[in-house]
Amino acid sequence: MKITLCMTLFFLFSGALLKAQDKTKVIGNKPRHGSSNSTHAVIKGNQLGIKMKAGNKPVELLKLDFGVENSAAEDLKFKVNVYEFNGILSGENFVKQDITGSIPKGKTRVNVDLEKYHIQVKKDLLVSIEWTETVKDASARFAIGVLNGGSYEFADGKWKKIPLFGLDFNMVVKKLK
Repeated sequence: MKITLCMTLFFLFSGALLKAQDKTKVIGNKPRHGSSNSTHAVIKGNQLGIKMKAGNKPVELLKLDFGVENSAAEDLKFKVNVYEFNGILSGENFVKQDITGSIPKGKTRVNVDLEKYHIQVKKDLLVSIEWTETVKDASARFAIGVLNGGSYEFADGKWKKIPLFGLDFNMVVKKLK
């Protein structure tokens, strides 16, 4: 009886430890499916993003998610950047190899798998997508929320804060240690 109880407690405790190490959470803005959106031209090198709080302890980035509508006849290609955030200026880019994706024609939710890149971060981040091609007469309409921290846009070589309206970018992260 005592051995069985000890074994049961051991397995429960071990399982709880494994589960605690594998906890995930969502950071950023909540996903939206409504009609509020923010339209942006697709110009190579321009970036759109939001500030996210990863917390004081390290986390690993697993997935980037956002809602968008592509009005172009072709897919819109982008790459993901994750910067250290220090005010309105971005710091170090934690992404060390290109993480690319595309937005198909029409309204969709885009999910970018970040897990295989093993990006570990903490504190405040500026998470953005950067257009890798200019697509003439194309626009991307991103789902937005009001009064959720605003968005950031990189154009003409500088970052600019767009107050009040935040893109619905969010990320699933895994808590480490």
